[in-house]
Amino acid sequence: MSRPMPATPAQLEREVKRRRTFAIISHPDAGKTTLTEKLLLYGGAIHLAGAVKGKSNQKSTTSDWMEIEKQRGISISSSVLQFEYQGHQINLLDTPGHKDFSEDTYRTLTAADAAVMLIDAAKGVEPQTRKLFEVCRMRGIPIFTFMNKLDRPSRDPLDLIDELEKVLGIRSCPMSWPIGSGDRFRGVYDRQAQQVLYFQTDGVANVLQKDRLQDRRFENLDDPALLASLGGPRNDTHEAEYLLDTLKAELELVEVAGDPFDHERVLKGQLTPVFFGSAMNNFGVQRFLERFIELAPAPAPRESTSGAVDPCSERFSGFVFKIQANMDPAHRDRVAFVRICSGHFERGMKAKHARLKKDFTLSKPLNFFAQERVIVDEAWPGDIVGMLDTTGDLRIGDTLCTGPVLEYQGVPRFSPEHFAMLLIKDPMKRKQLQKGLEQLAEEGVVQIYRQRDLGDKDPFLGAVGALQFEVLQHRLNAEYGVDTKIERLPFVHARWVTGPIQPEVFDRRDDSRCLLDRDNHPVLLFKSDWALRWSEDNHKELQFLKNAPLKRVD
Repeated sequence: MSRPMPATPAQLEREVKRRRTFAIISHPDAGKTTLTEKLLLYGGAIHLAGAVKGKSNQKSTTSDWMEIEKQRGISISSSVLQFEYQGHQINLLDTPGHKDFSEDTYRTLTAADAAVMLIDAAKGVEPQTRKLFEVCRMRGIPIFTFMNKLDRPSRDPLDLIDELEKVLGIRSCPMSWPIGSGDRFRGVYDRQAQQVLYFQTDGVANVLQKDRLQDRRFENLDDPALLASLGGPRNDTHEAEYLLDTLKAELELVEVAGDPFDHERVLKGQLTPVFFGSAMNNFGVQRFLERFIELAPAPAPRESTSGAVDPCSERFSGFVFKIQANMDPAHRDRVAFVRICSGHFERGMKAKHARLKKDFTLSKPLNFFAQERVIVDEAWPGDIVGMLDTTGDLRIGDTLCTGPVLEYQGVPRFSPEHFAMLLIKDPMKRKQLQKGLEQLAEEGVVQIYRQRDLGDKDPFLGAVGALQFEVLQHRLNAEYGVDTKIERLPFVHARWVTGPIQPEVFDRRDDSRCLLDRDNHPVLLFKSDWALRWSEDNHKELQFLKNAPLKRVD
């Protein structure tokens, strides 16, 4: 194979500067998959957007490749989508919106340099949005807000901004402002460019292609042509005057009462730029993409056991944030997604596997676009590379690097909220069950706990969302030929424990149980809030952790 030339420092710096790696977070049904596909349309990565719901007579969405996703019309697994736009390499991490799969989103956010928070303008800030926002805040990454679905009846934009600041506790700076909403939505005003973007369709509902939309730009709010356009298809003069007067009044209020734009505060995650539009009809999407590329950060230094690692360092390094098995059902493959953090990645290069302390040849790197795969010859900091892992040596949180060994902070496992026991219907398929559980646990589909006296027999399962159990059963059946039964358990809390624990003390109680996770860490399950508080109050020698310890116990 032809090998790329070694990167020069100037080339490395140039490639780092043109990378933008981000995730989209939202509550279910806020339009995340639709926005994702419209961004891909503008990037030239696709030419026709797919419908969100996977009905038999509709094209499945590009980012949803798993069979159960197509059947249910929801996103279950994070997808990695890459495209170029205006000279920038965009790495878009499309995450599940459904709350039952939020743990996959938590992990994916560790690989992102920024987040786009999508909000339904009719509903405002919803519970799942709050949870994902807190994960972003915990990491201190910049957050860009897109108020979506302005083409439908929506809440007052001033109320939306106020709720954003009160509920999430982050200051905001509107970068654009809507002109009307619902059937009176006429476009947006770009505050930075001081320009009205007036949108009109060609009469086709739910426009799918960007070239079937027209937009006109007005540089002056007093332009008579603008007033004429705001009257809509009925040329309603009174409506046009009302919309224009409302826009001017709201812009004046935002100018006086709103926060000024401060790029430094944006990069620190203290100020969120807010954009308005409609992903379904492409209203405001292109301007949002352009502003986002301009304002979002390029890959930055990341903390490791050797201190902060500069992305422009000549040493290659990266970490695994996601494992996906059976992306190609015909070959039963296993892919580890690696976020490149520093240096120049080349196909076939050797790197140190920090956890296993051995050399690892990076010989089968891939880029994915849904199920389509392309061999990668080289990659740069900020890029996501899928590594075919035939040996099963790579795990979520593992670090790969050249030079002296370093490790990035591990990817956390979060405390599950739902528990069950998994029973196999055909004992002759126990070997297939073990293989399937091992691989799916590596992906983070569920967390698996062993009963100390039963080994691998009849494992306990933990999940952040109950629907994860259904996904587990479906995939065990479809991908490994194993039919199982789920028995729900009455536990409501899991805590990893450090300290001199005596498991039998908790097993003797009716409201708790001591198990081992797949890394041999002791885990306590509790049936109530009271049981957890009692244990914390009466066992001060122990620490009860919501997240799993990052170091493995062998």
